[in-house]
Parts: sequence; C-alpha cells; structure tokens
Amino acid sequence: MRTALVLFATLPLAACAGRQSVLDPQGLQSSQILHTIFIFLTVAAAVWIAVVVVLGVSMLRRKRPADQPLALHQGFERTSGRVVFVLGLATLVIVLGLSIVSYAGQRTIFAKDENALTLKIIGHQWWWEVRYEADSPHRSFVTANEIRIPTGQPVKVELESADVIHSFWVPSLTGKMDLITGQKNELQFTAKNAGVYRGQCAEFCGLQHAHMAFAVLALPPDEFGRWRDHENQSANSPTDQLGKQGEALFRARGCALCHNISGTLAGGQLGPDLTHIGSRTTIAAGTLPNTPATLAAWIADPQHIKPGTLMPKMPLQSGELIAILHYLEQLK
Repeated sequence: MRTALVLFATLPLAACAGRQSVLDPQGLQSSQILHTIFIFLTVAAAVWIAVVVVLGVSMLRRKRPADQPLALHQGFERTSGRVVFVLGLATLVIVLGLSIVSYAGQRTIFAKDENALTLKIIGHQWWWEVRYEADSPHRSFVTANEIRIPTGQPVKVELESADVIHSFWVPSLTGKMDLITGQKNELQFTAKNAGVYRGQCAEFCGLQHAHMAFAVLALPPDEFGRWRDHENQSANSPTDQLGKQGEALFRARGCALCHNISGTLAGGQLGPDLTHIGSRTTIAAGTLPNTPATLAAWIADPQHIKPGTLMPKMPLQSGELIAILHYLEQLK
C-alpha cells in the first residue's frame, strides 16, 4: 500500500521536466507564465481548503432542527450578515488581486522589443514554414520545421496560416498563439539557456495534427551567427557522379515542382524548403529523426508514415531512390 501511494503521488511529476514542459521554463516568458500559474494555484488551493474546513466543521457541529425553523433570531441574522459581507469583500479583493497579477504578468509576456530577431512562421497541413527576415533580401532565407535562435536575444515571431487554424506552442519558452488564415498574429520570447526545445501545434488542424511538431534550437549568439551565415548560402552542387544523378532525378521525377533548393533549378513552393535538409535534426515536421534510413523511407512512401500528408508516393526504382537520397544528404 505504501509503495502504491508513493507511485500515485509521484505520477503527476513525471511530466514536470524535459524539453516540452510548462513546469521547466527556459525562457523569460515561460518563467513569468509559471510564476503566474503558481500564484493562481496557491490562492485557489487556499480558498478550496478553507471551504472544505468550514464545511467539515459545520457538519461536525450540526444541531438538531429548531422547533420553529422560520422564526427569526436577530443575533444570528446580524452575525450571518457580517460573515456574508466579509466573505464578499474577501472575494472582491482576491479577484482584483489576481487580475493585477495577471495584468503584470502579461506586460512581460507581451512586451515588445524593437531589436528583436524577426521570424515569419506559416502553418501548413502539416508542417511549418520558417522565414528569417532581414533588411537586405540577400540576408533572408527560408527553412522548415526547425527554428534556430540566439540565447539572450528577443525573438519576434509573426504567425500566419496557409490553410486552417493552427497554434504555435513551445511550452519551455512561451505560451500559445493561434495562426489564423488572413490574420497576422505576433509572439515574442527570449530563450535564457541554450538547448533543444520541442514545439507543437496546439490546435486540432486535421488528420496529422499530432505529427505537426518542430524543434527550437537555442544557440549561443556566435554559434547562431555562423549558422545564419551558412544558411544564407545556396546549396552545394554535387561533385560525385551519384550526387549529380540524384540532382537530375530530383527534377525529373517531379520533386522540384513542390520543393525549393536555393541555387538550383528546383523552385517549388508547395512543400518545405530543402536547401539545407541534411543539417536538420528531424524530418516530416518532427515525425522522424533525420537519418539516411528514415529519409529513404519517407521519400519512398510518405503516406505509410504520415497518412493524409500532401506528399504523394513517388514511383521510384531502388537505384533512383538511392541517388536522390545521396543528393539530399549532401545538402548541409
């Protein structure tokens, strides 16, 4: 019995840490959200305990019914009136206090910084398009399903949807914000510590809603700068025969109609940008780790892995699949 009670008591703590936990904040906004949650939880728990105690005492001190239950007792009525007045005043004070706490927290959560790194994120069924905006066009680039940001610097995210309502949520860094067709919403957050944090679509958006995730990699500023300089470069042209064959097959088999690879003739805009796909940690919006085996399985039959996705099954021979896979692996 003791073991069972210990396990039952610790079970709620199983999700209190990790790269996707509200209770393990790694950003300024998520820390403020957790602070507000604890204040509300503490006040609510205190009120609930007080109500239960009063209810328990009244049940233990229950008196037998009065001979004349409709008779008025002036002393009792005055005392009851005072109690109701005090409790009503206490309720007003609690509600106003929590409103002030909420307002103060929102000032931090929704604060704007003019020097923030600007990203535009567009939700698709079921993947994320990530655009890094800059004053100069040659400093702007597009990636997908993976967001890299510098630690200690505010990041402004402009959210849009290409189809249905999605919701951007990185529990360890910030709260939720919806992506609505025809409307631009903004969210700003700052990562305090370097690490990899998991994000997820938090609004049911169709068949593969559960497999619409993304990774946020918070990097030291100098490392982020090097990564951004590299991302601004076009894809490397293959030098070996198998890579050249894979590039030609990528265009010939229709992949280039949906996917863009900067610096090549592939300019499709329907699917994720694949310019540097070889350096990403996952594929298919966080569904699989990015390894040669999983990438080959995805190219061969995406409908088996993610039913309903808009990428069709391609009729490729084994040699063609190997060549395309070899080409994509070089895009780093």
